[in-house]
Amino acid sequence: MPANRSTVRAVLSNGRLVPDVLARTGRFFTLAGREGRVETRRGRAATAAEYWRRAIRYGHAIGNLPFVRMVAVTGALAMDNIADGDIDYLVVTEPGRLWLCRALVVGLVRAAAIRGTTLCPNYFLSEQALELHERNLFTAHEVAQMVPLTGLQTYQRLRALNRWTDTYLPNASGPPHRLAAIEMKPRRSRRLLEGALRSRLGSPLEHWEMARKMRKLGQRSNGHAEAAFGPDWCKGHFGDHGQLTLERYAERLQALAQSPP
Repeated sequence: MPANRSTVRAVLSNGRLVPDVLARTGRFFTLAGREGRVETRRGRAATAAEYWRRAIRYGHAIGNLPFVRMVAVTGALAMDNIADGDIDYLVVTEPGRLWLCRALVVGLVRAAAIRGTTLCPNYFLSEQALELHERNLFTAHEVAQMVPLTGLQTYQRLRALNRWTDTYLPNASGPPHRLAAIEMKPRRSRRLLEGALRSRLGSPLEHWEMARKMRKLGQRSNGHAEAAFGPDWCKGHFGDHGQLTLERYAERLQALAQSPP
């Protein structure tokens, strides 16, 4: 249901909350009986603050690599809900060079691991594949909650091409207010490398890298419905987290519907 922030505030503060359904702890609202989650949220938000510093630093470093057109934080950190884990990114690339770009990003991932930071750029899209075809509540959340770090114009195109998310989350328009995405100014070394890899040499290298990695990743993705690979996308979601989340959500909805009024 579309509603602005003031309307939601008014409804929550009018004193007519259903006591068996909603509870309030300070400025937080939870389902009744889940008030303990407030402390969990506060603790994870404190942990997330440290991860954000690293996520921004490495996100900008990824944004400086050749053929990168957008970098956004996704997953648990995007919602300040990280306890102790990796930093997930979605990376948008120039068409025709996604797999070479991914190889360069993997090099940065390995350098970060040496310094004790686990980066997980598990979703790559080219600018030709910004319109997502997997349309459900989980994907809508992933799109709406991602935090762009670089490439605001590309982010805006991605959101415009995926307005179907409004069906699930009509109030989640635009980027979260936590950070302002920056536009990376291409360095001379990046311009030179991009020019070299756009030459005749670049296309055979791209196809070789794509074929090599798709064979390897395809073996790993056997049985994982959410992993997908092609010339314009590399979706390394091997845990089927979205499917499992939607199944648990459906179970909870059913339990709620069957509970006595």
